[in-house]
Amino acid sequence: MAELYGTGRRKKSIARVRLVPGTGVITINDRNIDEYFGLETLKVIVRQPLVATDTLGKFDVVCKVTGGGFTGQAGAVRHGIARALLSVDDSFRATLKAEGYLTRDPRMKERKKYGLKAARRAPQFSKR
Repeated sequence: MAELYGTGRRKKSIARVRLVPGTGVITINDRNIDEYFGLETLKVIVRQPLVATDTLGKFDVVCKVTGGGFTGQAGAVRHGIARALLSVDDSFRATLKAEGYLTRDPRMKERKKYGLKAARRAPQFSKR
């Protein structure tokens, strides 16, 4: 089995994920996952599709991720890993879909409107 690819997106982040048969090392932007993501919750998010399909120690994950913040990047990597796992075995689809890892999260930052200080934040009201 050769390399398997998956593209994941979340908010403004785009992750290009490559699965290679190996020992379970996760590399993001040429850095180890522990080095790249400081928070433990983000590391758990990235590993979720591998845990759900019981393939945690079977593949090395090599990932290039751009844009957004670290939470969006973790979500993008998770989405990319889930998509790449479909190429491994199509029977994973039911598991991954049930957990919601194949669905691209459509929530985006709301745009700022004129006359307001932010998307919904109005200027402070004063009676006089």
